[in-house]
Amino acid sequence: MFDILMYLYESYWHPEACPEFGQLTRKLSAAGFENDEIHEALDWLRGLDSAVGGLQTQHAQSAHAIRLYAQQELDCLGLEAIGYLNFLETAGVLKPHLRELTIERALATGMQPLPLEHLKTIVLMIFWRLDEEPDALILDELFVEADDRVVH
Repeated sequence: MFDILMYLYESYWHPEACPEFGQLTRKLSAAGFENDEIHEALDWLRGLDSAVGGLQTQHAQSAHAIRLYAQQELDCLGLEAIGYLNFLETAGVLKPHLRELTIERALATGMQPLPLEHLKTIVLMIFWRLDEEPDALILDELFVEADDRVVH
């Protein structure tokens, strides 16, 4: 599923450029993706569309609020991913409502624990769906593995 999501992000720079799901299914199949993976990815994207549609009903969070994670969220995300979410939020990249959307979409994968690379893909797909481009340094952080970074 995550290979398909990255393929969509790299192939369709804006969500409106992405074809409707019927045509997209055919394109993904022609690109060599398996039907099960395609359906899983498209179901996940439908869930993202529904969740993004519900963002308008979210209330603003106090600047002094602290996010406590439920056991199910801890099991799914793990400490590394939670630390990464905190990093993005502290950097001002991930607003509280986008953090919540990221957590919801991470839980929707059903993976436990979710690898950090997959969490980064989820964050990219949320920005992609909202047609927002994060800062260039954050994009680099989302794409480049920490082990591959060159220290100057």
